[in-house]
Amino acid sequence: MLHSRLLRYLDEVARSGSIRKAGHNLNIAAPAINRQILALEQELGTPIFERHPRKMVLTAAGEILIDHVRQTLRAMDRTQSAIEELKGLRRGEISLAMVSGLAATLTPLAIAKFRAAHQRVKINVALVDEPEILKRLSAGEADLGLAFDLKLGARVQLLASTPSRLGVVVSPRHPLASKASLRVSDCVGYSLCIPDRSMTMRTHIDAVFAEASIEPEPFIETNAIEVMRHMAMTENCVTFLSQFDVHFERANGQLVYIPLKGLKLPPETLMLVGNARRITPLARAMAENFKEVMETLR
Repeated sequence: MLHSRLLRYLDEVARSGSIRKAGHNLNIAAPAINRQILALEQELGTPIFERHPRKMVLTAAGEILIDHVRQTLRAMDRTQSAIEELKGLRRGEISLAMVSGLAATLTPLAIAKFRAAHQRVKINVALVDEPEILKRLSAGEADLGLAFDLKLGARVQLLASTPSRLGVVVSPRHPLASKASLRVSDCVGYSLCIPDRSMTMRTHIDAVFAEASIEPEPFIETNAIEVMRHMAMTENCVTFLSQFDVHFERANGQLVYIPLKGLKLPPETLMLVGNARRITPLARAMAENFKEVMETLR
């Protein structure tokens, strides 16, 4: 059977036309290569090379053999790459960049799934705004990004997306908690905690209030979804968030999510993105976990 070293010897001699040059290129003594080739020719019962004074040329049998050799070498290289990628999946590092609200909802679920199979992988999670997510992905400083309504450039590709539907969020004790759906007019008269104008969801909230000809009078404005969640839980405020923002609180009975009627704008889109040129095997594995969670919670 042809072992890997002999395959390399044959390929290099065929390319260079010389055992001496092949030995130099492979850093192997030329007599050692010659002995291997002679032994193989004896085993096959036919010459592989025609030996001329200045060059070695493949025989007809050698042409058949070298085609097999090169196919085998290519297959070996592909196999080695697959093995190296598999090693990379078992240990290494992955960097995630996302807006803050998602770090406490989708991300723990996706990471838990990922860690079940990749316990020795280090995961870095950075909370940044949308422009910084795109900047880090483009520069190769982050493997995956997660945010709403990202404007993708040439260096960033969309891996998955799902609609994010805005709803009214209140504590189970709130008078509105039993409603199946609500309009913003139903929220007038209650303490409001709404996102400030730096957050993309504020555009949707303003549009809904404008359509109802209502000027919101918030008790608090903030750029932190964590604040909005806790104000609803502890201060009995009305706030506006997506189903993704309050997954754990709904599951634990701490908050109630009520669909909001009268939305004229299309829903926000939750987007999972990666570098357009290359996504590492680790990043692909993590992306699959995020896709599963996004599908489950939509």
